[in-house]
This record gives sequence, structure tokens and C-alpha cells, in this order.
Amino acid sequence: MFYCREDSQGTRFKVRLSPRASKEGMGGLHGDALKVRVKAPPVDGRANEALVKLLAKALGVGRSSLEIVSGRTGRIKMLRVEGLSPGEVTARLYRG
Repeated sequence: MFYCREDSQGTRFKVRLSPRASKEGMGGLHGDALKVRVKAPPVDGRANEALVKLLAKALGVGRSSLEIVSGRTGRIKMLRVEGLSPGEVTARLYRG
């Protein structure tokens, strides 16, 4: 089951990032984390930037509303989005 919980500053959710992918996108779960693929390499924070850009577009929020809370240097990351409930986050990430 997808980890997506409300906290005092927004909604936290878990992502498993795959950098240097041939295609960008989201697909399925890896444990309780949403699998996300980006083309950018994991160098100088470029994969993290690509992740935030992709998720902000999918969620319909500005990049400044999304924050990597933990896991900046690992594959498993915890993100926080402001202004959306856990139900809205889940619905927007899985709408198609």
C-alpha cells in the first residue's frame, strides 16, 4: 500500500527513484513507495531536480510546493507537498 500521510506541514509520500532511465514516468509500487523513473543522472542533484519537476507537474502544483524531506542521496525518498490532502495526492498520481 502506498505510503501517503498527512503531517503538520502538508502531505508526505514515499518515492523510489530510478535515475538514468530510458523513459521518464511513474509506474506501480515498490513496497510502499511509488516508482518514478527520470532520465537525469544522479550527479549534482540533477535526478532530484528532475523528480521534483515531474511530480510537481503530475500533482498540478508549483515546484516550490514540493520538498524532498529525506533521502536526498538515496533511491528511497520522502517528499512533502503543501496544499493537498493524502487523497488528492493519491488520486493525482494514479489518474492514468
